[in-house]
Amino acid sequence: MKNIGNIIKTLQNIMRKDQGVSGDAQRIEQLGWMITLKIIDDKDTELELIQDDYTSPIPEELQWRNWAADSEGITGDELKEFVDQKLFPGLNNLDISTGNKRAIIIREIFEGTNNYMKNGTIIRQVINQLNQIDFNVSEDRHMFGDIYESILKDLQSAGNYGEFYTPRAITEFMTEIINPRLGDRVLDPACGTGGFLTCAIENIRHQDVKGVEDLKTLEETIHGKEFKPLPFMLCVTNLILHDIEVPNIDYTDSLNREYTSIGAKDRVDVILANPPFGASVADGVQTNFPLNYRTTESADLFLLLMIRYLKDGGRAAIVLPDGSLTGDGVKARIRQHWLETCNLHTIVRLPNSVFQPYASVATNLLFFTKGEPTREIWYWEHKLPEGVKAYSKTKPIQKTEFIGLKKWWDKREENEQAWKVSIETLQENGFNLDIKNPHVAEEEHNYTSKELLSILHESFRKSDELLEKLKTELNV
Repeated sequence: MKNIGNIIKTLQNIMRKDQGVSGDAQRIEQLGWMITLKIIDDKDTELELIQDDYTSPIPEELQWRNWAADSEGITGDELKEFVDQKLFPGLNNLDISTGNKRAIIIREIFEGTNNYMKNGTIIRQVINQLNQIDFNVSEDRHMFGDIYESILKDLQSAGNYGEFYTPRAITEFMTEIINPRLGDRVLDPACGTGGFLTCAIENIRHQDVKGVEDLKTLEETIHGKEFKPLPFMLCVTNLILHDIEVPNIDYTDSLNREYTSIGAKDRVDVILANPPFGASVADGVQTNFPLNYRTTESADLFLLLMIRYLKDGGRAAIVLPDGSLTGDGVKARIRQHWLETCNLHTIVRLPNSVFQPYASVATNLLFFTKGEPTREIWYWEHKLPEGVKAYSKTKPIQKTEFIGLKKWWDKREENEQAWKVSIETLQENGFNLDIKNPHVAEEEHNYTSKELLSILHESFRKSDELLEKLKTELNV
């Protein structure tokens, strides 16, 4: 039996020999477009057998089977030249005049993708490894799906790409709580590599999908938007691996749309998202939003956008940093709008290190329903496991850590991890949602006498310095 894990390891080792590819992000992008083409071709082959009138949107000479499938096929300079001068330009300019969604997705992927490899012989070796996987065999596909998850996880430490990966334990927990069902329209307006969307797909599939019609409904109701080329490509592939034939992923910046143009036909039942935070939005994007709410902080604009996309009765679970829970001016007005139009019923406060290594800011999981105002918010403080000082890439947050929270969810009582705050308290506080756990006393430091003397000594030294400075400035 073939070991797909070994195939991928071999692939990555082969790619390291090519001088054109440097670093994890480029290696993942390179592997990404090759896997995408192979998956699409395997799917095309299957559809041609099932549907009499099916034609691939990819021209014949550019189809994987016609240039890559034969292990003795073109190689060396001839292959490199084909990839750079025929394959990429051909897929970049794919005919989309018929509105074929598959053609549009393929074209969008190749508009933002590069071939970094310089050695045609090494390209052939990589292709031959990939050809050992048959994506039409469910065993191969599912095994590869698990490995693909670990490839996506590698993005966490590949330059700036960590923002596109939310730990699996968190996406699964949030999805299970929100529990999207068949027929629910599900949206992630900043979908990255598709973690929330694939969790929603699996959640619905395991409970509701009984046949082909159900699968078709599922495909039509899962929707994502992503505007960076690498995660967009990886997301499309990720959904295809989860049996979504034509992923409904838009290659677009969600914020680059007139806020007031989002109407009834755009509204959704479920939003699951970890929008970008800590980043400033592109110039002019804030003018899409009402004057009262304009800001350049991406997380705040995404929050507004998600409230707008939810229909009355719609439910959401999102990740936001502490910075979006506090602050005055525009930030306070956005939070007030949120609490007046939605029931923000639960905030789970996470330790700082959940998103390391790419971000060490404190984050929160927020659960809300649109259509009724907030009357009180329950808070739950997620504690690090016994003996763990911080999460890391090798010791990420685990799903089992949410067992206590799930037990508490339906029978809520205050305890050392849980407390509730009334809307009146929040109003008096300028709608500040950054409420610390009242059951945890401020840490007391038991200093030794020597340490106390040292602290005092340092304090006096600083005071003397300041006095001297003042004297100099006042010419005393």
